[in-house]
Amino acid sequence: MPYQSVDYYLLLKEGKMQTRLTILCENSVGVPFDVLGEHGFACFIETERGSYLFDTGQGYTIVQNALALGKDLRGIAAIMISHGHYDHTGGLPAVLRLRGRVEVHGHSEIFAGRIWSKDGVQRDIGIPFRRSYLESLGAEFRLGRDFIEVGPDVYLSGEVPRASSFEQGDPNMTRIEEDGRQIHPDPLDDDLSLVVRTGRGLVVVLGCAHAGMINILEHVTARLPGERIHAVIGGTHLGFSSDEQFEATLARIDQYGIERIGVSHCTGLEKAAMLHARLGERFFFGTVGSVLEG
Repeated sequence: MPYQSVDYYLLLKEGKMQTRLTILCENSVGVPFDVLGEHGFACFIETERGSYLFDTGQGYTIVQNALALGKDLRGIAAIMISHGHYDHTGGLPAVLRLRGRVEVHGHSEIFAGRIWSKDGVQRDIGIPFRRSYLESLGAEFRLGRDFIEVGPDVYLSGEVPRASSFEQGDPNMTRIEEDGRQIHPDPLDDDLSLVVRTGRGLVVVLGCAHAGMINILEHVTARLPGERIHAVIGGTHLGFSSDEQFEATLARIDQYGIERIGVSHCTGLEKAAMLHARLGERFFFGTVGSVLEG
């Protein structure tokens, strides 16, 4: 989707503001001017009553891309964290230095130790900063497990029940408890998604969908019964899924009547191309600069 240059404050003043979601950090770029890509995800949300930030990428590009796309990180009402991985939280210090004191919402377990290992390679993939350091920069953490309304018509999913039989965890991820005990694979109970109510219906923003895309959609429809899901954007983690999980996910998507699906980050190029082929005009690549309006 092409970048649209819009004066947010002018629209707000004139009463013409629509809800607008803009991807600030992602693996690839869809705008030809001044933006950069990185392995990570961040989404900027603008509503009539405030702006919000969902995730912060690794931290290499969020400030540059926000400037290039005309998004003011200094005025956000809150930050929401999808889960405690480096590629979604690494930009927190940069954002906090601009914004100062601000609420940061997430799951109670986002600061758990995390290790990724495969083929003899091992990496620490948890939040790369201590909580006390982030608090010294202004983070006011609001951590819990419940579905909450962060702002008017802006919700954080809370912990998502794992109900589907086909959505499995990533076997390469290990969680390290404070006592040194290891849980393998990491259940990633802290995986949260954002829900925004728009004039066209609900928009569900996925960080990495470690909880499973279908589990997340089922949870959202259960918490906001009777409301239609208009769009889904963000990381689906289908790039790491089995063929069985991918096909089962596709078989269930059509049940929700979703009009727009923009995939990012951990979907991977191969699975994104397959989704494009199957979903047709409903699909778009959720690259840096992609805009979804509601």
